[in-house]
Amino acid sequence: MKASLYEGNQTFTVVEKEIEAPAAGEVRIKVAYCGVCGTDVHIYHGMMDKRVSIPVTIGHEMSGTVDAVGEGVEGFRVGEKITVRPLDNRGETPADKGHSHIAKALKFIGIDSPGAMQQYWNVPAFTLHKLKEETDLKLAALIEPLSVACHDVRMSKLKKGEVAVVLGGGPIGLLVAMVAKSKGARVIISEVNDARIKMAEDMGFEVVNPVITDLVAYVDQQTEGGLADVVFEVAGVQASLDVMTEVAGIRGRIVMVAIHGEKKPVDLFKFFWKELELIGARVYEKEDYEESIQLITENKYNFDK
Repeated sequence: MKASLYEGNQTFTVVEKEIEAPAAGEVRIKVAYCGVCGTDVHIYHGMMDKRVSIPVTIGHEMSGTVDAVGEGVEGFRVGEKITVRPLDNRGETPADKGHSHIAKALKFIGIDSPGAMQQYWNVPAFTLHKLKEETDLKLAALIEPLSVACHDVRMSKLKKGEVAVVLGGGPIGLLVAMVAKSKGARVIISEVNDARIKMAEDMGFEVVNPVITDLVAYVDQQTEGGLADVVFEVAGVQASLDVMTEVAGIRGRIVMVAIHGEKKPVDLFKFFWKELELIGARVYEKEDYEESIQLITENKYNFDK
Protein backbone atom coordinates (compact mmCIF):
# COMPACT_ATOMS: atom_id res chain seq x y z
CA MET A 1 0.00 0.00 0.00
CA LYS A 2 0.99 3.65 -0.29
CA ALA A 3 1.45 5.90 2.73
CA SER A 4 2.45 9.53 3.18
CA LEU A 5 5.30 10.17 5.61
CA TYR A 6 6.11 13.50 7.22
CA GLU A 7 9.91 13.58 7.48
CA GLY A 8 10.41 17.04 8.95
CA ASN A 9 11.72 20.19 7.25
CA GLN A 10 8.45 20.71 5.33
CA THR A 11 8.91 17.38 3.59
CA PHE A 12 6.40 14.63 2.85
CA THR A 13 7.25 11.49 0.89
CA VAL A 14 5.02 8.74 -0.45
CA VAL A 15 6.32 5.29 0.42
CA GLU A 16 5.30 1.68 -0.18
CA LYS A 17 4.43 -0.32 2.95
CA GLU A 18 3.12 -3.75 3.75
CA ILE A 19 -0.55 -3.93 4.70
CA GLU A 20 -0.57 -4.92 8.37
CA ALA A 21 -3.13 -7.19 10.00
CA PRO A 22 -5.18 -5.46 12.71
CA ALA A 23 -4.11 -6.31 16.25
CA ALA A 24 -6.55 -7.54 18.88
CA GLY A 25 -9.14 -4.85 19.51
CA GLU A 26 -8.34 -3.06 16.26
CA VAL A 27 -10.08 -2.57 12.93
CA ARG A 28 -8.29 -2.10 9.62
CA ILE A 29 -9.85 0.65 7.54
CA LYS A 30 -9.64 1.11 3.80
CA VAL A 31 -9.31 4.89 3.71
CA ALA A 32 -11.56 6.62 1.17
CA TYR A 33 -10.86 10.30 1.89
CA CYS A 34 -8.58 12.22 4.23
CA GLY A 35 -8.80 15.97 4.75
CA VAL A 36 -6.05 18.37 5.78
CA CYS A 37 -6.59 19.96 9.20
CA GLY A 38 -4.99 23.18 10.37
CA THR A 39 -3.02 21.02 12.80
CA ASP A 40 -1.61 19.07 9.84
CA VAL A 41 -0.45 22.37 8.36
CA HIS A 42 1.22 23.26 11.67
CA ILE A 43 3.01 19.89 11.56
CA TYR A 44 4.16 20.57 7.98
CA HIS A 45 5.66 23.89 9.05
CA GLY A 46 7.61 22.21 11.86
CA MET A 47 5.60 23.78 14.67
CA MET A 48 4.92 20.39 16.29
CA ASP A 49 8.21 18.58 15.69
CA LYS A 50 8.71 18.16 19.44
CA ARG A 51 5.42 16.28 19.67
CA VAL A 52 5.24 14.06 16.60
CA SER A 53 7.51 11.05 16.08
CA ILE A 54 9.33 11.77 12.82
CA PRO A 55 8.93 10.08 10.35
CA VAL A 56 5.19 9.76 10.85
CA THR A 57 1.97 9.35 8.88
CA ILE A 58 -0.50 12.01 10.00
CA GLY A 59 -4.15 12.83 9.24
CA HIS A 60 -7.41 12.41 11.15
CA GLU A 61 -10.23 14.00 9.09
CA MET A 62 -11.27 10.88 7.23
CA SER A 63 -13.83 8.40 5.99
CA GLY A 64 -13.58 4.84 4.76
CA THR A 65 -14.82 1.28 5.02
CA VAL A 66 -14.03 -1.64 7.29
CA ASP A 67 -11.43 -3.87 5.62
CA ALA A 68 -10.65 -6.36 8.42
CA VAL A 69 -11.36 -6.81 12.13
CA GLY A 70 -8.95 -7.94 14.81
CA GLU A 71 -9.46 -10.52 17.50
CA GLY A 72 -12.14 -9.66 20.02
CA VAL A 73 -13.81 -6.98 17.89
CA GLU A 74 -17.57 -7.26 17.58
CA GLY A 75 -20.23 -5.16 15.89
CA PHE A 76 -18.36 -4.34 12.69
CA ARG A 77 -18.37 -6.14 9.36
CA VAL A 78 -16.18 -5.83 6.29
CA GLY A 79 -17.47 -3.21 3.85
CA GLU A 80 -19.33 -1.04 6.37
CA LYS A 81 -18.87 2.70 5.98
CA ILE A 82 -17.22 4.28 9.01
CA THR A 83 -15.37 7.29 10.32
CA VAL A 84 -12.98 7.65 13.25
CA ARG A 85 -13.24 9.83 16.35
CA PRO A 86 -9.46 10.10 16.78
CA LEU A 87 -9.23 10.33 20.57
CA ASP A 88 -7.32 7.64 22.46
CA ASN A 89 -8.45 8.07 26.06
CA ARG A 90 -7.04 4.83 27.44
CA GLY A 91 -4.97 6.85 29.91
CA GLU A 92 -8.06 8.40 31.53
CA THR A 93 -8.02 8.60 35.34
CA PRO A 94 -10.57 9.65 38.00
CA ALA A 95 -8.84 13.04 38.07
CA ASP A 96 -10.29 13.70 34.60
CA LYS A 97 -13.77 13.70 36.18
CA GLY A 98 -15.33 11.70 33.37
CA HIS A 99 -14.33 14.15 30.64
CA SER A 100 -12.32 11.68 28.59
CA HIS A 101 -12.14 13.97 25.55
CA ILE A 102 -9.88 16.36 27.48
CA ALA A 103 -8.15 13.82 29.73
CA LYS A 104 -4.67 14.82 30.85
CA ALA A 105 -3.16 11.74 29.20
CA LEU A 106 -5.28 11.97 26.02
CA LYS A 107 -3.53 10.87 22.84
CA PHE A 108 -4.71 12.30 19.54
CA ILE A 109 -4.62 9.66 16.83
CA GLY A 110 -3.04 11.04 13.67
CA ILE A 111 -0.73 13.27 15.69
CA ASP A 112 0.52 11.23 18.64
CA SER A 113 0.17 7.96 16.71
CA PRO A 114 -0.05 7.07 12.99
CA GLY A 115 -2.85 8.72 11.05
CA ALA A 116 -5.06 8.31 8.00
CA MET A 117 -2.86 9.58 5.16
CA GLN A 118 -2.37 6.01 3.97
CA GLN A 119 -4.46 3.55 2.01
CA TYR A 120 -5.06 1.21 4.95
CA TRP A 121 -5.14 2.26 8.60
CA ASN A 122 -5.35 0.21 11.80
CA VAL A 123 -7.15 1.91 14.70
CA PRO A 124 -8.72 0.89 18.03
CA ALA A 125 -12.27 -0.32 17.41
CA PHE A 126 -13.64 1.98 20.13
CA THR A 127 -12.82 5.02 17.99
CA LEU A 128 -15.12 4.01 15.13
CA HIS A 129 -18.52 5.47 14.30
CA LYS A 130 -20.74 3.71 11.78
CA LEU A 131 -22.17 5.62 8.83
CA LYS A 132 -25.36 4.92 6.93
CA GLU A 133 -25.10 3.25 3.55
CA GLU A 134 -26.39 6.43 1.88
CA THR A 135 -23.72 8.63 3.51
CA ASP A 136 -21.43 10.25 0.93
CA LEU A 137 -17.89 9.24 1.93
CA LYS A 138 -16.40 12.39 0.41
CA LEU A 139 -18.63 14.57 2.57
CA ALA A 140 -18.00 12.24 5.50
CA ALA A 141 -14.39 13.44 5.65
CA LEU A 142 -15.93 16.63 7.10
CA ILE A 143 -17.45 14.79 10.07
CA GLU A 144 -14.44 15.36 12.33
CA PRO A 145 -14.19 19.17 11.87
CA LEU A 146 -17.98 19.48 11.87
CA SER A 147 -17.98 17.67 15.22
CA VAL A 148 -15.75 20.45 16.55
CA ALA A 149 -18.42 22.95 15.49
CA CYS A 150 -21.21 20.85 17.02
CA HIS A 151 -19.30 20.76 20.31
CA ASP A 152 -18.68 24.52 20.22
CA VAL A 153 -22.35 25.31 19.65
CA ARG A 154 -23.52 22.79 22.25
CA MET A 155 -21.17 24.26 24.84
CA SER A 156 -22.54 27.74 24.07
CA LYS A 157 -26.10 26.68 24.99
CA LEU A 158 -27.27 28.60 21.92
CA LYS A 159 -31.05 28.84 21.64
CA LYS A 160 -33.45 29.43 18.78
CA GLY A 161 -33.89 33.15 18.09
CA GLU A 162 -30.59 34.21 19.67
CA VAL A 163 -27.96 36.23 17.83
CA ALA A 164 -24.60 34.54 17.27
CA VAL A 165 -21.55 36.40 16.00
CA VAL A 166 -18.79 34.25 14.52
CA LEU A 167 -15.39 35.95 14.50
CA GLY A 168 -13.56 34.35 11.59
CA GLY A 169 -15.06 32.86 8.43
CA GLY A 170 -12.50 30.15 7.69
CA PRO A 171 -13.39 26.45 7.50
CA ILE A 172 -14.16 26.00 11.21
CA GLY A 173 -15.89 29.39 11.42
CA LEU A 174 -18.19 28.45 8.54
CA LEU A 175 -18.98 25.10 10.13
CA VAL A 176 -19.78 26.80 13.44
CA ALA A 177 -22.03 29.22 11.56
CA MET A 178 -23.82 26.34 9.81
CA VAL A 179 -24.47 24.48 13.05
CA ALA A 180 -25.61 27.69 14.77
CA LYS A 181 -27.99 28.38 11.88
CA SER A 182 -29.36 24.84 12.15
CA LYS A 183 -30.32 25.67 15.76
CA GLY A 184 -32.45 28.60 14.61
CA ALA A 185 -30.06 31.40 15.56
CA ARG A 186 -29.43 34.55 13.58
CA VAL A 187 -25.78 34.29 12.53
CA ILE A 188 -23.47 37.17 11.66
CA ILE A 189 -19.95 36.34 10.44
CA SER A 190 -17.03 38.75 10.79
CA GLU A 191 -14.35 38.16 8.14
CA VAL A 192 -11.75 40.25 6.30
CA ASN A 193 -10.64 37.88 3.52
CA ASP A 194 -12.49 38.57 0.25
CA ALA A 195 -12.57 34.93 -0.88
CA ARG A 196 -13.94 33.78 2.47
CA ILE A 197 -16.49 36.59 2.48
CA LYS A 198 -17.74 35.52 -0.95
CA MET A 199 -18.00 31.88 0.08
CA ALA A 200 -19.94 32.76 3.23
CA GLU A 201 -22.28 35.05 1.29
CA ASP A 202 -22.78 32.41 -1.41
CA MET A 203 -23.88 30.07 1.38
CA GLY A 204 -26.48 32.61 2.47
CA PHE A 205 -24.75 34.06 5.53
CA GLU A 206 -24.83 37.65 6.74
CA VAL A 207 -21.19 38.82 6.63
CA VAL A 208 -19.48 41.96 7.91
CA ASN A 209 -15.97 43.02 6.93
CA PRO A 210 -14.76 44.83 10.08
CA VAL A 211 -12.13 46.70 8.09
CA ILE A 212 -14.92 48.42 6.15
CA THR A 213 -17.84 48.34 8.61
CA ASP A 214 -17.72 48.82 12.37
CA LEU A 215 -18.80 45.36 13.56
CA VAL A 216 -19.99 46.45 16.99
CA ALA A 217 -22.01 49.36 15.60
CA TYR A 218 -23.55 47.07 12.97
CA VAL A 219 -24.60 44.40 15.46
CA ASP A 220 -25.81 47.07 17.88
CA GLN A 221 -28.03 48.58 15.18
CA GLN A 222 -29.29 45.19 13.99
CA THR A 223 -30.23 44.08 17.52
CA GLU A 224 -31.63 47.41 18.79
CA GLY A 225 -28.80 47.63 21.29
CA GLY A 226 -28.96 44.04 22.50
CA LEU A 227 -25.74 42.96 20.76
CA ALA A 228 -24.76 39.27 20.52
CA ASP A 229 -26.08 36.56 22.80
CA VAL A 230 -23.18 34.30 21.82
CA VAL A 231 -19.79 35.12 20.31
CA PHE A 232 -17.58 32.42 18.80
CA GLU A 233 -13.92 33.46 18.68
CA VAL A 234 -12.53 31.39 15.82
CA ALA A 235 -9.97 33.68 14.18
CA GLY A 236 -7.25 33.39 16.81
CA VAL A 237 -5.96 36.95 16.41
CA GLN A 238 -5.70 39.87 18.82
CA ALA A 239 -8.28 41.93 16.93
CA SER A 240 -10.89 39.25 17.62
CA LEU A 241 -10.00 39.13 21.31
CA ASP A 242 -10.41 42.89 21.43
CA VAL A 243 -13.83 42.95 19.76
CA MET A 244 -15.36 39.84 21.34
CA THR A 245 -16.10 41.59 24.64
CA GLU A 246 -17.40 44.67 22.80
CA VAL A 247 -19.85 42.83 20.53
CA ALA A 248 -21.20 40.56 23.28
CA GLY A 249 -24.37 41.79 24.96
CA ILE A 250 -25.23 41.72 28.66
CA ARG A 251 -24.60 38.23 30.05
CA GLY A 252 -23.36 37.16 26.65
CA ARG A 253 -21.47 33.90 26.24
CA ILE A 254 -18.09 33.92 24.52
CA VAL A 255 -16.84 30.57 23.23
CA MET A 256 -13.09 30.22 22.75
CA VAL A 257 -12.76 28.04 19.65
CA ALA A 258 -9.38 29.24 18.39
CA ILE A 259 -6.13 27.89 19.82
CA HIS A 260 -4.05 30.72 21.28
CA GLY A 261 -0.55 29.36 21.81
CA GLU A 262 0.66 32.52 23.54
CA LYS A 263 -0.71 34.67 26.34
CA LYS A 264 -2.67 37.64 24.98
CA PRO A 265 -4.41 40.60 26.62
CA VAL A 266 -8.17 40.42 27.16
CA ASP A 267 -10.44 43.19 28.50
CA LEU A 268 -11.49 41.62 31.80
CA PHE A 269 -13.35 44.76 32.84
CA LYS A 270 -15.97 43.99 30.19
CA PHE A 271 -16.50 40.56 31.74
CA PHE A 272 -17.17 42.22 35.07
CA TRP A 273 -19.30 45.06 33.71
CA LYS A 274 -21.56 43.00 31.44
CA GLU A 275 -21.42 39.75 33.45
CA LEU A 276 -19.99 37.93 30.46
CA GLU A 277 -19.19 34.23 30.42
CA LEU A 278 -16.07 32.76 28.77
CA ILE A 279 -16.41 29.14 27.66
CA GLY A 280 -13.56 26.91 26.58
CA ALA A 281 -14.46 24.33 23.93
CA ARG A 282 -11.96 21.66 22.93
CA VAL A 283 -12.43 18.89 20.35
CA TYR A 284 -15.68 16.90 20.79
CA GLU A 285 -17.56 14.12 22.54
CA LYS A 286 -19.52 11.13 21.26
CA GLU A 287 -22.81 13.04 21.03
CA ASP A 288 -21.16 15.74 18.91
CA TYR A 289 -19.93 13.10 16.47
CA GLU A 290 -23.39 11.58 16.22
CA GLU A 291 -24.93 14.99 15.52
CA SER A 292 -22.27 15.69 12.90
CA ILE A 293 -22.89 12.35 11.21
CA GLN A 294 -26.62 13.11 11.03
CA LEU A 295 -26.00 16.58 9.55
CA ILE A 296 -23.60 15.21 6.94
CA THR A 297 -25.91 12.35 5.99
CA GLU A 298 -28.89 14.68 5.58
CA ASN A 299 -26.72 17.36 3.86
CA LYS A 300 -29.29 20.14 4.19
CA TYR A 301 -26.70 22.88 4.63
CA ASN A 302 -24.52 22.81 1.49
CA PHE A 303 -21.59 20.92 3.02
CA ASP A 304 -20.52 19.95 -0.50
CA LYS A 305 -19.48 23.57 -1.09
